[in-house]
Amino acid sequence: MNSIIITLIGLTGGIFSGLLGIGGAVVMIPALIFIAGFNQLQAQGTTAGFNQLQAQGTTLFAMIPPIGILAAFEYYKAGHVEIKTAAFIAAGFIIGAWFGSKIAISINPVILKKVFGFLLLYISIKMILN
Repeated sequence: MNSIIITLIGLTGGIFSGLLGIGGAVVMIPALIFIAGFNQLQAQGTTAGFNQLQAQGTTLFAMIPPIGILAAFEYYKAGHVEIKTAAFIAAGFIIGAWFGSKIAISINPVILKKVFGFLLLYISIKMILN
């Protein structure tokens, strides 16, 4: 896998994260699937190498270190952070991510990819029309 392309995917995700508060799901997962080749499946439909689950797991793993701390600190310095709200979101996120990962690894990767795509489409339409 090309390290430069993977690094550029991370850089792009980081820029969008700092700029718009998005990055992992909206930028990095599709980039891993369509640019880095994480969409390869075996002919019989089972995973081989990379797939939607690999893209999601890799993105989550990359976000374990405090990669957003510098961007979050800039927002905090500018007075744009609600600490109590963020703490509750973080607590919910930890628990929700654990449950979500359990569900994700138990369903067909093709179905998961379609659900992900429809969710992005729904969000896109909602954001454009509202």
